[in-house]
Formats: sequence, structure tokens, C-alpha cells
Amino acid sequence: MTDRDNQPSHTAAQAPQSPRQRAISAYEDARGRASDTLGQAPLIALAGGIAAGALIAALLPRTEAETRLVRPTARRVKSSARAALDAARDTGKQRLDEHGISREKGQETIRNLLDGLTDVAKASASAAADAVRNQG
Repeated sequence: MTDRDNQPSHTAAQAPQSPRQRAISAYEDARGRASDTLGQAPLIALAGGIAAGALIAALLPRTEAETRLVRPTARRVKSSARAALDAARDTGKQRLDEHGISREKGQETIRNLLDGLTDVAKASASAAADAVRNQG
């Protein structure tokens, strides 16, 4: 056996790579993975692109022209949302009244519940103390 046989041999795949070669290899690997992902889940990639676009748009300052164009729509949306909120609140209050549910009734119910729990706790503690006394 010669000294050459005892030394590890390096193939092209095992040879130490320069930083440039490693960067190229990493780029190619990432590009391949991205291509595979886009092929397997195009809707996820589309959603990610839309989310990234929305984020970028939110970070950019609004131009005066955009403000002029968006303001009427924003006012209509705000007005519609306020009307929907008011209608939901009014309907909710009306239904609660129909069922006889009110803040005062709720407070009374909670007070009765707490009083009942306090009474149960006192009775249980008294029963436990009596049981201990009778054991002795």
C-alpha cells in the first residue's frame, strides 16, 4: 500500500468549494425549491404574492391623486359600516328586551348565583367541621 492509498481522495462533489461556488449552489437549490413549490401549490404562491403586494402598498405613502379617488369610496364604506353597526345594535337590544334580558336582570342573576355559591360553601365547610368533630 502506498501513501497515496492511505490519504482520503476528493471527488468533484466532495472537494472543498469556494464561497462563490457555495453561493451559486445555494441559489440553484433555492430556485429549484421555489419552482417545485410553485408547481405544487400555485394558489399558496398567489396568496403570498398578494399579501406581499398589500404590505408594500400599505407601506408606501398615498399620493394626492389616490387620496382624491379613494376618499368618496372610503366615505361610502364607512357610512355603510356605521349603518350596519347601528342596525345590529338596535336589533340586538330589541331582542334582549323581548326575552326580558336586561343589565339589571343580569346583575341580579349574578348576585343570586354568588349568594348561592357562598351559602353552599358555608354549608359544606360546616358539614366537614361537624364530621371531623364527630370522628374525634
